Amino acid sequence: MDWKIFLTIFVSVFIAELGDKTQLATMLFAADKTVSKWSVFLAASAALVLSSAIGVLVGSLLSTYIDTKYLQYLAGAGFILIGAYTLITA
Repeated sequence: MDWKIFLTIFVSVFIAELGDKTQLATMLFAADKTVSKWSVFLAASAALVLSSAIGVLVGSLLSTYIDTKYLQYLAGAGFILIGAYTLITA
C-alpha cells in the first residue's frame, strides 16, 4: 500500500466531510435520545463506504474511456460550478 496516497486521500475526504450535510444529518440522528448511537454510527459509516465504493467504480470505469487529465479538469470545473452556484444563490 502506498501510504502517501492513502494519507492524501484520507485527509482530503476527512476535510471535505467536516461540516457537510452528511455530518449534520448524522448529528441530528445521534441527538435523538431513543436511537442507538451505534446504529447511527454503523449506518452512516456503511453509507459512506457504499458511496465511496460507487465513486471508485465510476472513476475506474471513466478512466478506461477518458484520459485521467481530462477527468481532473472535469472534476475541477464541476467544483467551480458548484461553488459559483452556491455563491450566487446564497
